[in-house]
Amino acid sequence: MNCKAHLISKIVSIALVSVLLLFAQIIQAQDSTVTKAPVKVYGKVADQQTGKPIESATIEITTINGNDSTTAFVVTDKEGNFSIQLPQHQRVRFAITAVGFERQEGRVSPEQMGQDFNAGKILMITDPANLASVVVTAKKPMMTLAVDRRIFNADAAVTAKGGNAVDIMKNIPSLSVDVNGSVQLRNSSPQILVDGRPTILTLEQIPADDVDRVEVITNPSSKYDAGSTGGIINIIMKKNRKAGLNGMVSAGIGTPKLLNGNLSLNYRQGKVNFFVSGNFNKRGGLAKEEAYRQNKTNGTITDYFNQVSETERDRRFMSIRFGADYFINDKNTLSLTQGFVDGRFGDVQTQNQQYLDVNGNLTHTGYRRSTDNDFFNRANTQLNYRKTYEKSGKEWTADLTYNGGNNGGDGHIGSQLYKLSGDPDGAASSVVSNSTGNGRQITFQTDYSNPLTEKSKLELGARSYHNFSKDKLDVFAIDENGTASKLSLSNNYKYREMVNAVYGNYANSIGKLKYQGGLRIEQSSFKGELIDSARKFGYDYPSGGKNTWNAVFPTLFLTYELGDGNDIQVNFARRINRPNFWAINPYVDISDPMNIRRGNPALQPEFTNSFELNYNKQYESGNFLLSTYYRNNTADITSYSDTISQQELQNLGNASISPNAILTTFINADRTNRMGAEITWLQRIGKSFDFTPNFNAQYRDVKAVVNDINLNNYGFNWSSKIMMNYKLLTPSSPITNNLSFQLSGQYESPRVMPQGKQKEQYGFDFAIRKDFLKNKAGTIVFNINDVLNSRKFGSITDTENFYQDSYRRWNVRSFRLTFSYRFGRSDLDLFKKRDNNSGGGGGMEERS
Repeated sequence: MNCKAHLISKIVSIALVSVLLLFAQIIQAQDSTVTKAPVKVYGKVADQQTGKPIESATIEITTINGNDSTTAFVVTDKEGNFSIQLPQHQRVRFAITAVGFERQEGRVSPEQMGQDFNAGKILMITDPANLASVVVTAKKPMMTLAVDRRIFNADAAVTAKGGNAVDIMKNIPSLSVDVNGSVQLRNSSPQILVDGRPTILTLEQIPADDVDRVEVITNPSSKYDAGSTGGIINIIMKKNRKAGLNGMVSAGIGTPKLLNGNLSLNYRQGKVNFFVSGNFNKRGGLAKEEAYRQNKTNGTITDYFNQVSETERDRRFMSIRFGADYFINDKNTLSLTQGFVDGRFGDVQTQNQQYLDVNGNLTHTGYRRSTDNDFFNRANTQLNYRKTYEKSGKEWTADLTYNGGNNGGDGHIGSQLYKLSGDPDGAASSVVSNSTGNGRQITFQTDYSNPLTEKSKLELGARSYHNFSKDKLDVFAIDENGTASKLSLSNNYKYREMVNAVYGNYANSIGKLKYQGGLRIEQSSFKGELIDSARKFGYDYPSGGKNTWNAVFPTLFLTYELGDGNDIQVNFARRINRPNFWAINPYVDISDPMNIRRGNPALQPEFTNSFELNYNKQYESGNFLLSTYYRNNTADITSYSDTISQQELQNLGNASISPNAILTTFINADRTNRMGAEITWLQRIGKSFDFTPNFNAQYRDVKAVVNDINLNNYGFNWSSKIMMNYKLLTPSSPITNNLSFQLSGQYESPRVMPQGKQKEQYGFDFAIRKDFLKNKAGTIVFNINDVLNSRKFGSITDTENFYQDSYRRWNVRSFRLTFSYRFGRSDLDLFKKRDNNSGGGGGMEERS
């Protein structure tokens, strides 16, 4: 570990220890001052006109003791329910806010606080105000913790303002983001959903300003796709149903080459709600990569190789999303959403190579320059129907989702070896490529929920998912005379993936014990074909009536209420991880001639048995969640590297591949076991400061044998993350009043893999936010992503044939300034006719 990394590790560790000690002091102080058992305040929030429950309403509760006051927040669930634990014999004020409704306020007397207080059903009235109605008075909590999921308010991630969904993920406890923008949950790859449905968009292609909240589900129930072995990240997009016309516009600029803009509009009149949003995002930067290798024969070093690369990146995304909700009546709603995304990528990479003999003496050098220009366009269509019933919580939904698009691009790779004199060593190599492709996904899903009694609930549903893709890549070597010869790197393929599923969940309680059992049955298949060679690959479960158990996925959740605000839960789920296309496609990627990659068509799905034990404590000023977990992965999909064989080298022809290049592919290990513990703590101190530390410790044990080579490995790793928010409250100074600061940081220790280890990663982000203008309609945010310019992915691979120490980067440190402005008029009626001589004016009936 270098000095800077060691310093960062110590800083994060000390910060975590400090906040944990502070937590102990706070709990001790609460135990010494509160002599009476706490009580629970609970209730339900609903729309006065329709009676429908209001999800995500914010309840702001202020407890008063003499001159001291403390404010806590709680958010209603999807059925409008809320519950919070408070001390006895205190005066309590509460305020309830929800988008599109008037603010409701009330008090609870000390006498009422002597026992659990049921606030009953609180009815919200449609907000008739003008611009003031656009701004929610109460601040939404940054995160809501529960034993089964964490709900993260995307607007709380100030450091992500003007960025994309990857920047939001960096702020969420339990999640880690690697150098390529890929997200992991407890060192496993989760399934990414958008509004609860599959997507072909990457996180980089989703604007942060369009995201409302993110749900992180560590061990999903049978209601969710069994392919979510590593958990689920469900991205909920913003969708305003506020009366009248309102919206937001934002623009940002920064370095390196940062530019973004966003416009969102919403208009609701009578039974119809229209919405539209558009986004532009551009970013660039110069990323550096390094690799240092020892080549070996039977464990003995034969020579050395060093490589340094610099990549100038230019990425542009444009998106538009629009649609409408039609409120047929107070129990039936039909929604249609349409989205388009267009992306352009340009990369220019230069690479300098050094070849050294066994004594470390330089023998020759190499230079390589590659350019890539790629594009994609995506379309997303969603048709949603929702029916509610007189019985609260009973509903039926049916959704149809379509994702489709095209992609393509071209590239050039030129390389040359040089003698020590500087003269060329052999002929230059030139390789060109061009690609085209298209894909589409169709998903139909229906869900039914029915609370049979006050304590019991039945959930049923079905889902059918179909994914079609066809791509063609042509690669040519160009000789000195300009003659092109097609290489075996060319790839012309198509595949079809299909998953059909049905599920059922039943929940009930016995005393303080709540239980939920579920069963999901899935039929899945993957059929791939290399069109030029007619080679086919894939899998099918269950196959011909066999392997039936591989299509059955049970879940069980047991929750015991220890006391108000204290729950303990144990759960179990069986899941499946199906290999993605790039893991299974035998195409060879030569982007790096010394580190090439190829899929494995013989790869099979892995299965996971996942167990969790969770303890959740809610108290007046925060929340504490302790989780322990164990995951047994059979046939674990993992990467495997070896030096390239002579046969593989001959197959690649004159593609300028080094004879000692490393070939990385994927294998099914015998099994991988993970066991660990995670602590997430949200603490508010007064009205100005809050912090959320997260700590995860894990032991990993890998068992794998390939070609009689023992790849067994085991080891301990840990990660920590902390987010801190501080707001200046200086009413006498308008300039500094409500000036907010946010600092978030994360550290990941080294962790084992079958042939070595991944190196440590760390980084910090910082942001300053200032709200101004009337009703805080304007906002300026200045953020720095990767303050120390330290985020990079490194690994050490050690085998009998080579030892390599390398790292690579995706993005670099950036500075951005973003301005946002919110506006709205709830009394604007676009459909209202003007009075004239030919007739009177009318309009659509006003409904909430």
